[in-house]
Amino acid sequence: MKQSGCTVFNDRHFSCENCDGCVSGGFDSATSQIVLCQNNIRHQSHMNRVVTHELIHAFDHCRAHVDWFKNVKHLACSEIRAANLSGDCTLMNEIARFKFGLKGHHQTCVRDRAIRSILAVRKVSKETAEKAVDEVFDACFNDLEPFGRIPHSKTDAKRAYRDFQNRDRYNANL
Repeated sequence: MKQSGCTVFNDRHFSCENCDGCVSGGFDSATSQIVLCQNNIRHQSHMNRVVTHELIHAFDHCRAHVDWFKNVKHLACSEIRAANLSGDCTLMNEIARFKFGLKGHHQTCVRDRAIRSILAVRKVSKETAEKAVDEVFDACFNDLEPFGRIPHSKTDAKRAYRDFQNRDRYNANL
């Protein structure tokens, strides 16, 4: 986040609150604050995914200056990236939801979760959400920053972090 021009303070930018419904968390762009819904997060692995998902939104907010409220394509792109990079669509999570397939399932999951997220935070039709996601899907799905890869497992996440730490060293040698 610092390299993208934003400073994060753990005591200011993270808030644990009770939330309505089955919402697990959210990103408040006005305060640049990540809200964790303490009454809806039951396991550490779930919290890790929620924090990662919301940090992707915070990163996008900082890096891309997302217009969250007026441009549904901006929101769609960030939701695609968050679903793709947070672990929301891992095979194990999808099996637990009784949703899984063999070919192209990760992309299908990312698309479906992005649409669901848009519908949860915006009063738009399902068709509008689907159109926005479809229009930006390829570019946003392939934007893997800040990880450089889709972390499908803890090992992938550790590799991505190691690559990130060594990024400047590698680029300095080019």
